[in-house]
Amino acid sequence: MTVDRKDVFDALERLSLPDGGTLVSRDMVRAVSIDGAAVRFVIEAPSPEIAKLMEPLRRAAEASVQALPGVDTVSVALTAHAAAAPAQPAPSLKIGGHAKPQAGPMKPAGVKRILAVGSGKGGVGKSTVSSNLAVALARQGRRVGLLDADIYGPSVPRMMGVSGRPASPDGKTIEPLHAHGVTIMSIGLMLEERKAVVWRGPMLMGALQQMLTQVNWGELDVLIVDLPPGTGDVQLTLCTKSELSGAIVVSTPQDVALLDARKALDMFGTLKTPVLGLIENMSFFACPDCGSEHHIFGHGGVAKEAQELGVPLIGSLPIDLDTRLGGDAGTPVALGEGPMAQAYARIAEGLIAGGVA
Repeated sequence: MTVDRKDVFDALERLSLPDGGTLVSRDMVRAVSIDGAAVRFVIEAPSPEIAKLMEPLRRAAEASVQALPGVDTVSVALTAHAAAAPAQPAPSLKIGGHAKPQAGPMKPAGVKRILAVGSGKGGVGKSTVSSNLAVALARQGRRVGLLDADIYGPSVPRMMGVSGRPASPDGKTIEPLHAHGVTIMSIGLMLEERKAVVWRGPMLMGALQQMLTQVNWGELDVLIVDLPPGTGDVQLTLCTKSELSGAIVVSTPQDVALLDARKALDMFGTLKTPVLGLIENMSFFACPDCGSEHHIFGHGGVAKEAQELGVPLIGSLPIDLDTRLGGDAGTPVALGEGPMAQAYARIAEGLIAGGVA
């Protein structure tokens, strides 16, 4: 007998919480993955304090699913949203404004390598890849930072489950936030969630300079910079004004996305930034019912492009519901043990083996 998601949720529905409801009714179950007779999922507590009290419930959930016919192994992770930090009164700290003159290339003290993740267009999953790659590298023992440089559309705070304004004790140095073993900074943490950023290019450049040089990144093996889509001011500033170790370009397989990905590749070439490889996202959809693969956006376009350009294809990632759910919940799918987590782990292993992470 093969277990399915409904069986898992039915089993978890029978576990009552001390203050009422169940894990399912309180929407605390995330990233359910079923691989044959192996089941994995995440229980997300509303706060770290509550998570510390939920270990007995985690064991009960594991035992309940383990008892289902057709289940051999169960892995249950317990996580929580980072507690929101109180707003910090730093009246002299202002994000944005024109960049200040610098004596040399920008490189935060203590950061060994800076790795950019870019794309030619929006909507290809670049921020999802950046967040999960950061988590995958952290799980393999690397000290990782994640800088959300998408000033107009910052999504890293939601995807990484962090909120609250970073502290600035002296009005100059910015203390970043931390989640899932990753040090995080984003313009989205400095503004209200619904507040639009209406800035011209010089202010973008100033904000990027601040987030690179004024944030207390600490000692990092690699700082991943999630770039905005396109080939604009942020990309130009990062490539020409910082010590950038290399870039990864994310694209989906269809021709329209590849047209823009080629522009991103040309930009990095023009700016003398080495392209470490391409990642094909939304490569295919694996039907959970029949197991067949459907190439919704075409097939092999990114691999062909990589071959023509002589750069490696470092990963092909399918369309995956758990990835979307994990991103919305602030618990990246790379935290788990399922096929998607393994795919990101393989990408991370390749970067580490290549000496770039």
